[in-house]
Amino acid sequence: MYSGQVAIVSGGLGDIGRAIAFEFARRGASVAVGDLREPKAASGLLAELESHGARVRYDRVDVTDSAAVNAWVSAVEAALGAPSLVVPNAAVVTLGQALEFEPAAWARELRVNLDGAFHLAQAAARRLRDLKRAGRIVFVGSWAGHAPHTSIPAYCAAKAGLRMLMKCLAAELAPHGILVNEVAPGWVDAGLSGRLFDANPGSREAARARVPVGRLIEAAEVARQVAHLCDPENRHITGSVLLMDGGLSLVAPASSARGKAEA
Repeated sequence: MYSGQVAIVSGGLGDIGRAIAFEFARRGASVAVGDLREPKAASGLLAELESHGARVRYDRVDVTDSAAVNAWVSAVEAALGAPSLVVPNAAVVTLGQALEFEPAAWARELRVNLDGAFHLAQAAARRLRDLKRAGRIVFVGSWAGHAPHTSIPAYCAAKAGLRMLMKCLAAELAPHGILVNEVAPGWVDAGLSGRLFDANPGSREAARARVPVGRLIEAAEVARQVAHLCDPENRHITGSVLLMDGGLSLVAPASSARGKAEA
């Protein structure tokens, strides 16, 4: 399905990033993964991707550094081809109410979750525009982008900003054949949420009980929805949010979940 396409995924060594990389490889794309960890941490993932016949590349990159991100995109193009399936996925979360939030922690979350996503989307979109090639950009957002969570205010603010960034880029890039969307998960039993569940005994079961469909989301399910929005047959979906929260937004005020894992 994605033969000849090159996917680039930031935060690619996290649970959701790995699942996205695997899904693209399974569908025939070449896959470039970036993360802050040393290259040896990526060896297992790269071997798994290569076992599916994918051409792969790993780079250690700090998404908050725009020059480093531009260099990453150029290196990927030289090795695999210009990235046409772009997934800004790198994210961090800090627990704490707004009045006690340290300025440095606030700034870090916005730099990683919002600035970092912008840097990757901008660098890849510029190159696709210059090459006159179509592409897909899918931001990994969150239901926290529209539902207040009092214990993760910086994360909420960053994800809300990410959603408006997505819409602005969608409007700007549509004439160039570059479609931009967001996948917005609810409670994922992996990644940031999974670590918070692990750190708070009982929170996983409590969260599951609050989700109307009665299930937490698996990383692979997020990956499948990202891949769905990247499907070349999706020629008209842009500026959209694919909300996959199991109905949480319909019934549960997020601010009542203080102390739970809400990313």
